[in-house]
Amino acid sequence: MRDLVRTATEQRIIRICESDFPIRRALDLDRAALAVITGVEGPSYRPMGATMVIGADGHAFGNLSSGCLDADVIQRAGGAIAGGQAETLRYGRNSPFFDIVLPCGGGLDITILPRPPIEALADAASRLAARQIVRIDLTPGLSLEIRPQVRFIVFGKGPETSCFARLARQAGYPVDLLSPDPETLDAAGFGKIDALTAWPEGLSADARSAVAVFFHDHDREPPLLEAALHGPAFYVGAQGSLRAHEARCAVLAARGAPTHRLASPFGLIPSTRDARTLAVSVLAHVLEVDAQRP
Repeated sequence: MRDLVRTATEQRIIRICESDFPIRRALDLDRAALAVITGVEGPSYRPMGATMVIGADGHAFGNLSSGCLDADVIQRAGGAIAGGQAETLRYGRNSPFFDIVLPCGGGLDITILPRPPIEALADAASRLAARQIVRIDLTPGLSLEIRPQVRFIVFGKGPETSCFARLARQAGYPVDLLSPDPETLDAAGFGKIDALTAWPEGLSADARSAVAVFFHDHDREPPLLEAALHGPAFYVGAQGSLRAHEARCAVLAARGAPTHRLASPFGLIPSTRDARTLAVSVLAHVLEVDAQRP
């Protein structure tokens, strides 16, 4: 995914995920500054556009590095809040701060903004909660385009279902888990009972959603996969062998579903034999597909 574009007027628009900007924290503070990565040279622990929210009392939320420069940024943000002046700092390669070393060997430009646009941030937070892509103009020359994080919609029965749903949720992603089996939900620790004879009423996918189906009884899959494939979800996949996938595609094609959108293989690790490996494999596959999107 490209993380930086320019408009005709040379406005920098940096694309980030909502997890890279603790935006609601900025709304909780009376006086705050934003510290934004606005330049990256060489390797970097955090992406362009990653933002730290820093209060006048020194409390900070988010991070810009693995810890090698955050404390200095927090201290300088305090001065920026007191003086009301934005500033851009250079760390690492070609930096004047020789005592602060970036182990990765790269260089970072950090822009500190002591007067963030609170009304715009509040509006953006509300729209992100509704899973909309938002744009915040931080300065006349710098904007952030913030995308909701990937959301997982998980259907299935058995240990593969509960293991995957639990892993994705523990990794911090929003997960909707539905199963006809109470034991599967008990093993996951959350979720809703649903017969899953059709796409659940009231459940909607969006363009930042991934649908993962884990049934050994593949006859349960067609109505769920058909609805998912006709919807906006960027990833739709189901467990099973290559033979199962081919049979699944034949059934779905007969129902008029766009089978070219169905993930194959399902996961990055071929021929997995246990629930944990499959869960890691599919989670990594979804995130890889998302990272490659424009």
